[in-house]
Amino acid sequence: MSSHGDAASSPPPAAASRSSSPRLGRVRLHDLAPYDGAATPTYGRAVHALSASLTRHGAALLDLPAAHAAILRCALQSARAFFRANNQPGSGLYLYRAGSGGGRTSDDGGDLSPACMDDAFRCFGEAARAALSAIARHLRLRTNVFDHLLDDTPLPVNEVSSSELLVAYSNQHLHSAHASSTACLSSSVPQVDRGFLLLIASDHPGIEVCDPNGQWYLADGISGPGDLLLLTGRALSHVTAGLRPTSRYRITNETRASLTFRLMPHANAILDCSPIAAAGHCVHQIYQPISASQFMDDLCAEERAVSNHSEAPSESQGSFISEPSLRSVLSDPLSGAFLEDAMVLLCGHSFGGLMLKKVIEMARCTICNGEVDPATLFPNLALRAVATVVKMEDDRRLFHNAALRKRRKEVTERMDVLNSTGGSRGNGELVLDAENPTSSKGVQYPFVVGERVLIMGNRRTPDKFVGKEAVITSQCLNGWYLVKAVDSGESIRLQYRSLKKVLELQLQSEMRLQPLTFLHNKYPSSGS
Repeated sequence: MSSHGDAASSPPPAAASRSSSPRLGRVRLHDLAPYDGAATPTYGRAVHALSASLTRHGAALLDLPAAHAAILRCALQSARAFFRANNQPGSGLYLYRAGSGGGRTSDDGGDLSPACMDDAFRCFGEAARAALSAIARHLRLRTNVFDHLLDDTPLPVNEVSSSELLVAYSNQHLHSAHASSTACLSSSVPQVDRGFLLLIASDHPGIEVCDPNGQWYLADGISGPGDLLLLTGRALSHVTAGLRPTSRYRITNETRASLTFRLMPHANAILDCSPIAAAGHCVHQIYQPISASQFMDDLCAEERAVSNHSEAPSESQGSFISEPSLRSVLSDPLSGAFLEDAMVLLCGHSFGGLMLKKVIEMARCTICNGEVDPATLFPNLALRAVATVVKMEDDRRLFHNAALRKRRKEVTERMDVLNSTGGSRGNGELVLDAENPTSSKGVQYPFVVGERVLIMGNRRTPDKFVGKEAVITSQCLNGWYLVKAVDSGESIRLQYRSLKKVLELQLQSEMRLQPLTFLHNKYPSSGS
């Protein structure tokens, strides 16, 4: 066993050759367990090592005490013996739940359960609750802040645990070629867990995890039966407002025995982010309070929809869930503005807008809780460029939709006017005016490119353009023009209602000042 957490122990020679596998944080469960009294430096290092490994790699390793490791080794051996004794030498699954009536779900519907399941369930539960308390502590929450969402310990009489232990065994050498290829296909599907935490113990490596950079790596290559691979689930991501993201994993080796423990909220729990908000973290609007039962039902519906769309076989432990939209990733969670001023911290996380100001004020990264020095910030040019492009596309789409709605409104108003003045037949068919063929058009183009106009403006026109002469440079959709001011050379997009022809205004001015002289000069009388 390793001495402690923030430094991984030396891998075996066989595993050392896996250059693509990162050195996951290995934490002793004994150092991670909460206790009464002041926190020791050992506990602080263990909490930091666990959270840092989850942030950088999406997974961590828990080093179990000798007694717990012995129990899990017995449980793995009993799993092999159980499936072989039940005429399942090739593969099998068994779902165990602690409590009255628990542990009676298997492939063959038998009532017996593998040996050591009660003890293994308790070992997994203790490790999962200790890890959950450490995650809460790292987020500046109380270590028991999530206890009310979990089952009461010990369980009341006649109650079954909401958490579950999946016992799996597979020996691909005994499968047919067709069954083997089918199993390998299904195991390669990316998965996420629905609960708070996922703990996996196995006698052979075979779990790949996707890190935050999108790279897949073998996560349990240096682990053994005395180590637990720790992954985070969707429920934990929801109650932490996304500060602890969901781990994505896939099974690449099914020739092994494994124990998978899922720490789940009880059915009557309400998943909300009030502790996260009380601790000073920002909470996005998508993280609304929801009952645990409804949350799980929604995830099951999403999984079925994704499975039906992709025609990929579903897994009992979850399936791939769609990621957040590009707009939500590129926008500030507090103000909703695009990250056109994004700055990157030394820890690698980027912020902008109001969230950047909050991070600077707190001097802490809200994702990894690392210290922030304003002098070390530097612009994230790539993120700024992407945010600018997406913002321009978003603005174009909003402008187009607004123009369509305005066009429909104008056409509807014109039809109402024609109907009220007898411009339509009894059956509602619109009759066009023969003398004014453009009377039914909702958009007009009274100007041509190159023509000089005067900017009359409206409430939304900047004051610096109102009353200025301009030149039409291009004609846009739905009666809009791009004009350039003569004096400043600046361009602005305006609708035809905000523009007037210069010659027309001169004529109107002359008619107001000298109407008789103007008319006499314009139309001289030939008879008098």
